Amino acid sequence: MKKIVLLCASGMSTSMLVKKMQEAAKAENYDCEIAAYSAAEAVEKASDADVVLLGPQIRFSKGKIASELPGVPVDAIDMRMYGRMDGKGALAFAKKLMKD
Repeated sequence: MKKIVLLCASGMSTSMLVKKMQEAAKAENYDCEIAAYSAAEAVEKASDADVVLLGPQIRFSKGKIASELPGVPVDAIDMRMYGRMDGKGALAFAKKLMKD
């Protein structure tokens, strides 16, 4: 089972996208765990993740978070995808980063 972690400023705004991604994963029969946390919890919650997606509002933190999570792919979600709450697109992006 893959572990996908979304990080944002407070962990709240990404929770809606998590729901949409979970729906997309279920529709694809893709076995994964998807959760959202605040960026402050990155080391505690995402060190064992298969991929970390950042909310566009914290994309400037990509380098710092990536250095805190060695070996874990970290990238920011496209602003348009995030704004549309495109769960299917975000899941596809996560899978691409994991090379899955």
